[in-house]
Amino acid sequence: MSNNIVWKYLALGPAVFGATLLVSTTAIAASKTTDEVVSSEVAQAEKSDEAPSVFSASLDSQATETFAQAQQTEVNVLEEVTKYGSEGQENGSQSQVTSVSQFSDVQPTDWAFQALQSLVERYGCIAGYPNGTYRGNRALTRYEFAAGLNACLDRVNELIATATADIVTKEDLATLQRLQEEFSAELATLRGRVDALEARTAELESNQFSTTTKLAGEAIFALTDAFGDTVNSQNNTVFQNRIRLDLQTSFTGKDVLHTRLATGNAGRLNTGKDVDGDGIADDNGEGFQTFNLTGDPGNSNSVTLDWLSYYTNLGPAQLYVAATGGIHSDYAATVNPYFEDYDGGNGALTTFASESPIYRIGGGAGAALNIKFGAGNSVLRPSSLTIGYLGSEPSNPGLGSGIFNGNYAALGQLNFNVSNRIALAATYVHGYHGQGSNLFDAGGFAGTTTRNVNGQPTEGYLPVVGTTQANRLDSPSSSNSYGLAAAIRPSDKFSISGFVSYHDVTGFRSGDDFEAWSWGAGIALPDFGGKGNVLGFFGGAQPYSLNRNLVAGANDSSVPYQVEGFYKYRVNDNVSITPGVIYQTSSGQDSNSNDVFIGTLRTTFTF
Repeated sequence: MSNNIVWKYLALGPAVFGATLLVSTTAIAASKTTDEVVSSEVAQAEKSDEAPSVFSASLDSQATETFAQAQQTEVNVLEEVTKYGSEGQENGSQSQVTSVSQFSDVQPTDWAFQALQSLVERYGCIAGYPNGTYRGNRALTRYEFAAGLNACLDRVNELIATATADIVTKEDLATLQRLQEEFSAELATLRGRVDALEARTAELESNQFSTTTKLAGEAIFALTDAFGDTVNSQNNTVFQNRIRLDLQTSFTGKDVLHTRLATGNAGRLNTGKDVDGDGIADDNGEGFQTFNLTGDPGNSNSVTLDWLSYYTNLGPAQLYVAATGGIHSDYAATVNPYFEDYDGGNGALTTFASESPIYRIGGGAGAALNIKFGAGNSVLRPSSLTIGYLGSEPSNPGLGSGIFNGNYAALGQLNFNVSNRIALAATYVHGYHGQGSNLFDAGGFAGTTTRNVNGQPTEGYLPVVGTTQANRLDSPSSSNSYGLAAAIRPSDKFSISGFVSYHDVTGFRSGDDFEAWSWGAGIALPDFGGKGNVLGFFGGAQPYSLNRNLVAGANDSSVPYQVEGFYKYRVNDNVSITPGVIYQTSSGQDSNSNDVFIGTLRTTFTF
């Protein structure tokens, strides 16, 4: 009986051989290299903390905190065998066919047409792609060939029990033996990997705390000091920290709910000026670093909910809703690759170098919509139209507060990806700001400040970038801001990006109108000295407003320049060390101010 089964099995030897040649061509897993200069897709939930091989100006708020985030590991045999299932299609599934005519890319004139027709209609050994293609003209790896062989051997086993033909030749026997011997190692490895994967999956399912939620975390240690302080030499060397724990929940697989807890003690260094003559350095955002955004207004390591937002698809667009802690760069492409890390610990040191100040106007709770356009294979690559609205006092039902009556900022942006190497963004923001506010306050991320304005106590949010003169709003004001940003990648190892922004502020009180400007440009060298490392230099003018005399006789007619250099050294996938220097001139817009040097050694742990 066993011999009879063997002979019947061997009778199908030519079919097995042909099947392994034809089926495995459908198993091609050659990954597409898009080589796009900037990916401004609105798939918010797929950001990586590592600068990718192509520019990424994608639109999430935390590069290290995504639902789809997974550490890059060594590609194993199972991935080589199975990844063809998702190549070139969204759902990654393949469809069994019953007739060769179902393949749109297979013609009767093809040299293997008859063999393919036989395998499809007689043995059911062929699966095609859902779009009706077979893709039979591509190269394949040994693992893909082994996958095809394994699939057809399984199918032949099913046919043996019902086979009635006893015709067999020595050539059939030799063919089958050669195939089994040649690919025995791959077939054994494949089966072993599947068994190991099933065991690991079972263990994960039994120990995971949630089937819908994962935790992404970041911890920053920072050693910082400033030299050349401008007000009473009041800074000392400090060792500070910031922690972020982000619970990322998906309900459909295409959405993500961010619930982020944060804390820290990284208070800002004071490099500003006394611009109103009271003997105290006034609130400013000069030299402000991204890890100074701790989420804890008191910088006392008290845990707070600093971000709660939800991303989901809405037809062809993507919807973003923030309940608290929303900022414009959560949903709008900032077009500043390698410097922008969404205020995380792997990009530029300062808020000025990380993104255009126009994205720092307002924040809080609200919603935004990204509408994609542009084809992936045309000169105009996938681009987007973005509109958003964020209110800084959404939970306060008091007079002059709430979502629409309190401070707010509404954004509109067109983002273009041109060819493979260029990205452009044009941005407009309209805002309303109550008395005592600051223009670039990010909706209160840096905490609040209380001061006297004309003898009246007022409270507002601290600025996170720019001089006092470009921020301080002594009466209720409206603002209209305009920004342009661009990124160019001449080569895979060289990136240039920059921005310019103009801000027109109209105060409700006579003499409170002013204009502010800011611009900057940077050069980044990704993978400098090793994969994942970044050497970056960024310089420009902090947001400033010339000749806005907040006190009579003040000298505030100089442009405050800032230059930053840093080197992010990637120790491994989870740890990076970034030494850097920040150089400022004309702090407080005063040419008589001492030049300021800020030295920082930042260590970032992601998990």
